[in-house]
Amino acid sequence: MNDGELTGQVRTHIADVSDPPCALHAHVVAPFLNLRRAALADGFDPVAISSFRDFSRQLSIWNGKFKGERPMLDASALPLDANALTSLERVEAILLWSALPGASRHHWGTDIDLIDRNATPPGYRVQLTPEEFAPAGPYGPLAEWLEVNAARFGFFRPFRGVLSGVRPEPWHFSFAPVAENARRCLTSAVLHKAIAAAPLLGKEQVLERLDELHARYVAAIDWP
Repeated sequence: MNDGELTGQVRTHIADVSDPPCALHAHVVAPFLNLRRAALADGFDPVAISSFRDFSRQLSIWNGKFKGERPMLDASALPLDANALTSLERVEAILLWSALPGASRHHWGTDIDLIDRNATPPGYRVQLTPEEFAPAGPYGPLAEWLEVNAARFGFFRPFRGVLSGVRPEPWHFSFAPVAENARRCLTSAVLHKAIAAAPLLGKEQVLERLDELHARYVAAIDWP
């Protein structure tokens, strides 16, 4: 991937999938559909509630949280008041659950947030919380199936809260053969260039500590 693809500023690496609707790296489409077929055979209907996400969308999410217009959560997934936090505290809080624009693994088209359409009640608003994927949650059975089977198709969970700075995300799966190369190529310098040119709130605090943030939230992931 080139720098624009790594940081989500272009989508030349992305292919659109019609069923189920999602956008993935061209080399991830077949592995995902293979995983999906196996899950369907076992009674699950995994769909991507989030797949490729471009830089502009990630920037909107970041700035919305920074301004307090979107929910901001602490490490225990409890609500925070953005107005009560300093700029640096806002940056730290956002990074627990959301990536910096340019640093999201969703930019690569290798990563998907999966839910079970069969287990989603009519009118249910998916929150993507750990409770939904716990054994008693609606997506607990899918989470268990993926824990056992995802690796057969090349997918793993990069955020388990062990090595990664990001909080555990049991819904987030990544296609290792493509994503690992992208992770190595997305250096701090590449990320700096993308962020420096963007209207990112908290940019001064981010750029001052970018090497540290890159090491904790981009380079550090949880391998199976």
